[in-house]
Amino acid sequence: MNESSGHRPVVADGLPAPIGPYSPGVTLDRLVFVSGQGATDPATGRLAGPDVESQTEQVFRNIQAILEAAGTDLSHVLRCGVFLVDLRDFEAMNAVYARVFGDNRPARTTVQVSALPDKGLRVEIDAVAYRP
Repeated sequence: MNESSGHRPVVADGLPAPIGPYSPGVTLDRLVFVSGQGATDPATGRLAGPDVESQTEQVFRNIQAILEAAGTDLSHVLRCGVFLVDLRDFEAMNAVYARVFGDNRPARTTVQVSALPDKGLRVEIDAVAYRP
């Protein structure tokens, strides 16, 4: 990555290595772009659970770790993209999402996808935040 242009990769300790040629996060000036995160629990290397609630909780723990490594947190998220393998999981995912963000209401897109990279993965979320 060309650090002279001002953008730098963000790597958070304890998270699984990316499964492709990308960075978990990238900063540009005060912006932080977090790649789509799945529900892999870094302590076990396994999915957090079979249900979308457990997986959404773990996704946000993974996003929070990347944001903290970049010098920010979930209260500074501006936008999220949510990818669900089944839109019938929307309500359960949305309940976790609302609790995690509290009064912060990032812009969001939610779409159903035919599959996600890990077998059993029901939700993936990416984010854009800023460093205060």
